[in-house]
Amino acid sequence: MSPDAAATHSPSKYDRLIAAARAIPPAPTVVVHPCDETSLRGALDSAAAGIIRPVLVGPERKIRDTAAKFDLDISRCEIVDAVHSDDAAAKGVELIHAARGELLMKGSLHTDELMRAVTAKVGGLRTDRRISHVFVMDVPAYAETIFVTDAAINIFPDLDAKRDIIQNAIDLYNQAGFGQSPRIAILSAVETVTSKIPSTIEAAALCKMADRGQITGGVLDGPLAFDNAIDVESARIKGIKSEVAGRAQILVVPDLESGNMLAKNLAYFAKADGAGIVLGARVPVVLTSRADSARARMASCAVAALYANARRQKAPTIAA
Repeated sequence: MSPDAAATHSPSKYDRLIAAARAIPPAPTVVVHPCDETSLRGALDSAAAGIIRPVLVGPERKIRDTAAKFDLDISRCEIVDAVHSDDAAAKGVELIHAARGELLMKGSLHTDELMRAVTAKVGGLRTDRRISHVFVMDVPAYAETIFVTDAAINIFPDLDAKRDIIQNAIDLYNQAGFGQSPRIAILSAVETVTSKIPSTIEAAALCKMADRGQITGGVLDGPLAFDNAIDVESARIKGIKSEVAGRAQILVVPDLESGNMLAKNLAYFAKADGAGIVLGARVPVVLTSRADSARARMASCAVAALYANARRQKAPTIAA
């Protein structure tokens, strides 16, 4: 997201997240291949803010050279040497298995390289839940922080995958301090169910799944077109009466392509910032882009740290 975007709107939404994350203990965070200025500075800025405690995994000489070149202080960071980016991703996942980190954070490697290690059937970080991505977006023109999911991982999710995508987003919303029982709009091109547009049928099925307790913790409605999902007047004109229409807090897109376009439209036309987090793995995964503002990077760490803290507090204790 454009660095200039952060300067054009109220910082209150992300500032609240960052302040909340600073009020809890720093989350031990495995930072994979932070070998350029942007990724290394992002991790160190979040560490300086008291949000994370980074372990840097990657070619040690390259990390030290980057720190020296850009005058970044890594003296307090543990460094785990790795030969290259694939090796760094594998070692990062190993450190999570060894309980050395509660978060995994992407550095300057490609997302595919990191996610291959995360999703590996042997030695990865899979759970019973489908892995999915959420953009936590600060849109200046919208009153609340809004989630967009899934715009980065699942290309053409089927009904079962969408169930997990929605549940992942609901759990994040409820547990990371955004509130309780979010309003979820399942987006399509139109707000009526038609056999000509399969995403409308899936939206209706997902709402019925929520009615039957297969999705919990939120209020669903769909299909909804984007305008009547986020604008009360548009919903009124269309005659849509629901708790969600015009007031959505989570936007569920039909597929990755439409979700990615929506998120980028919000970033560049609406001057929004987007914090990125991957859910459904054993630990939250912080995904950042080179185009993210410094504020969005810190917000990504803050959201992940708050979620990890909530999960830690809910974890069952083991009797001695």
